[in-house]
Amino acid sequence: MTATDSPALDPQRADLLDLLTKHRGLFLATVAGMTDDQARERSTVSELTLGGLVKHVSATEEGWAQFVVEGPAGGADVDWEAIDWNDPPAAVLAYQDGFRMRDDETLAGLVARYAEVAAATDALVRRVDLDGSQPLPDQPWFEPGSRWTARRTFLHIAVETAQHAGHADIIREAIDGQKAMG
Repeated sequence: MTATDSPALDPQRADLLDLLTKHRGLFLATVAGMTDDQARERSTVSELTLGGLVKHVSATEEGWAQFVVEGPAGGADVDWEAIDWNDPPAAVLAYQDGFRMRDDETLAGLVARYAEVAAATDALVRRVDLDGSQPLPDQPWFEPGSRWTARRTFLHIAVETAQHAGHADIIREAIDGQKAMG
């Protein structure tokens, strides 16, 4: 089947895909033309970097897409209030690494990985039951017993991407004055 004879998407799926595409594009505009060194640069008081944000947004989208299919992941329970930040547990170190562009990573590699994740999410939007739901993980920021539909989860991915596009835009502007918008 070619792109011209593929079945038309219902308006709801088309809207979700358009929303995701728009915010991914704004997000990726913040790293266009950056070097690996620039992508690792901290340009604000925050620990965030452009490369770290690409890595984080990719992992976050992949995790929520997996949630749509498989429900909440097991994973290590972390008591965030009891952490000894001078000697954090391995689960915390792994979480923190998800926000860092390591020396052995390239911006091109992180962007390519993000493109793979986005393509897989888009394929999921096209085929999954949007009304199907999963229980949210047992975390203090979710109401106990709450569920999200696939539709709600895809909207959450778009919101997360938009939020981090704003973070990335500030970081990029502080590096070289370029803005994604305006």
